[in-house]
Amino acid sequence: MKLNIILLMSYCGLIFMLSHQSSLPAPMLFLHQDKLIHGSAYAVMGLLAWRTFVYLPQKMITIAFVSILFCSLYGISDEFHQSFIDGRDADVWDWLADTLGASMMIYTLYRFKYLITAQ
Repeated sequence: MKLNIILLMSYCGLIFMLSHQSSLPAPMLFLHQDKLIHGSAYAVMGLLAWRTFVYLPQKMITIAFVSILFCSLYGISDEFHQSFIDGRDADVWDWLADTLGASMMIYTLYRFKYLITAQ
């Protein structure tokens, strides 16, 4: 369990570090590419959050909501943080992409968990 907490906090630190840059060297290949990147990054965070919180003595649905809430709140704090960085700004659409990416991963884990235990 401690390893999962360390991994989650390290990943949050990585996102913080990347958000603290005035720009990231990612070539724009298509429109709204940044939303796909946000969703993917927060899908990974969703996986790490799930792995951290799944050991709590709660129902799986509660674990799923706590994991989504953690990722969504971190996404809000990340957008707020970016509002203070030159060349960056806070964007509600980025936060929605963060939350959607995490939610999709956590929903998949939730459904997969029940498919495995139902057999």
